[in-house]
Amino acid sequence: MEPEKHTIAVLVENKFGVLSRVAGLFSARGYNIESLSVGETLDPSVSRMTLVVRGDAFVIEQVIKQLHKLIDVIKVTDLSDEDHVEREMLLLKVNAEPANRAEILRIGDIFRAKVVDVTPTTYTLEATGEESKIEAIIELLRPFGIREIVRTGKVAIARGPKTRLRKVEEKMGKPREAGRAPSDDPKVVGFAD
Repeated sequence: MEPEKHTIAVLVENKFGVLSRVAGLFSARGYNIESLSVGETLDPSVSRMTLVVRGDAFVIEQVIKQLHKLIDVIKVTDLSDEDHVEREMLLLKVNAEPANRAEILRIGDIFRAKVVDVTPTTYTLEATGEESKIEAIIELLRPFGIREIVRTGKVAIARGPKTRLRKVEEKMGKPREAGRAPSDDPKVVGFAD
């Protein structure tokens, strides 16, 4: 049986070297990161990593335990265990011979891809969606001659309620502003409890 893909969300303090420590943890144990996406949350002192890792239940459990041990890690969530939405972005440069241009544009329309650049010999398309959609548009455009592909890797977010930022701040030892009730806090961090 082939190991399953898991999408893991990691909330970390936005500090120098955190990405290196997370990547080092994986390489030191011989685990491969299939994709990695990192960006700030609503709080600029906190970043969110979305990792895609392949492994059985034991490997994933070990990965999550090791991530929890890193000092700058605030929270780790295996999104594969819960209802979530995931997307990937693709930039694809394809040969656009005059005879094929209409067909390339038609395929792009079917996948809701946008043409973001045109040269006399190529089209560059941008597409977003689940991994299966990205793979399908690549396969349909391959016969025309793909010159270059750039993919972001997955980004994912849990469906339903979100963790309030104040909870994250309290875990990081940051006091909440005096006089502000927890219910007045409008900021939300992008993953579920």
